[in-house]
Amino acid sequence: MAIPTQRAALSPDNLGLLEAVARLGSMAAAARELGMVPSALTYRVRQIEDALDVLLFDRSARRAQLTPAGAELLRAGQYLLDELDAVAQRVKRVATGWEPQLSIAADAIIARATLFELCEAFYATGAPTRLRLRAETLSGTLEALQSGQADLALGVAADLSLTEIQTAPLGQMRFVYAVAPHHPLAAADHSLCDEELRDHRAVAVADSTRRGSGQTHNLLPGQDVFTVPTMQHKLEAQLRGLGCGFLPLPLAQPYITAGRLVVKAVQRPNHPIRLAYAWRRPRTAADTGQAMRWWLDQLQHTTTREALLENHHLG
Repeated sequence: MAIPTQRAALSPDNLGLLEAVARLGSMAAAARELGMVPSALTYRVRQIEDALDVLLFDRSARRAQLTPAGAELLRAGQYLLDELDAVAQRVKRVATGWEPQLSIAADAIIARATLFELCEAFYATGAPTRLRLRAETLSGTLEALQSGQADLALGVAADLSLTEIQTAPLGQMRFVYAVAPHHPLAAADHSLCDEELRDHRAVAVADSTRRGSGQTHNLLPGQDVFTVPTMQHKLEAQLRGLGCGFLPLPLAQPYITAGRLVVKAVQRPNHPIRLAYAWRRPRTAADTGQAMRWWLDQLQHTTTREALLENHHLG
C-alpha cells in the first residue's frame, strides 16, 4: 500500500487513532479499543510517521510515549477536529436555523436556580438544540467564549472592548464582607483595616482560566488563602468559619437574616461591580441561530437579568 500524502495522513480517523494510542499508552490497547488487529494499527501509525517524516511515538519505553512532535500533532489535530465539528454545525444551522448545540458559560456569580429555569423554558419550546452548561469563574468565563468553548457567556466584566465580542448589560452586584458568628472577626465593633484582615484566612473562588494563574480579588499579600471551586463552596466555607471574605449580597442575605453570617465593615473599597453577558459578534444576522436568538430575547427582559444575579435561593 502506498504511503499516504501528508494531508491524507491528517485525516480525522488517523488523528483519532493516534489519540487512542497516546491515551492508552500502547498499540495493543488502542487496537482493542478500536476493534483493529494490533499489527494493522502499528502499520497505520508507521504510515502516518512516514508520510509526515517524523517519529510520533518513542518506542524505547514500555509505554507508547509521544515525542514532542507527536504531542504537537495531537494538540493541533484537536484544533482541526474542533474546526470540522464547527463546520458541520454551521452547515446544519444554515439548513435548519437551529444550532445542534449551544454552550453557555455561567460565571460563579450567576444564580443557578434562574439559569435552570431558563433551561426548562428553552426545552419546553421543543427546540432541537442541545444545551451545554459550563461553570466558569472570573477570567475563565470570557476565555470560554473567546476560545469557542462557549457560545454565550453570563457574568463577564461590563467594561469589555473587544471587536469580536458583543456585550449587553446584565446588572450590578453588591458584595458584603461576611464571617461566621464564631469567627474571631465577628466580635469586632469597628471598621476592619487591611492589617487586621491579613491575619485571618481568606476564602477565594479559583479562576477557571486555562491560561496563566488567572485573576484574584481582595486578597492581601501574605494572607493565608483557602481556594475553592465555586461560589457555593465559598459560602459553605465561610458559614463554617473556615475563612472570611466578600460574598454576593443576594447569596449571603438569607444567612445574614438567619444569623449564620455577620456582615463586617471594612476600610478597603467595596464598590458594586457591573456585569454583562456576551456572545461572539456574528458576521451577518443570518449567522445567529434560533437557539441563540431565544436566549438573547430572554436576556432583554429586566426581570430575567435581575433574577440571574439575585435568585440564588429559589427551588
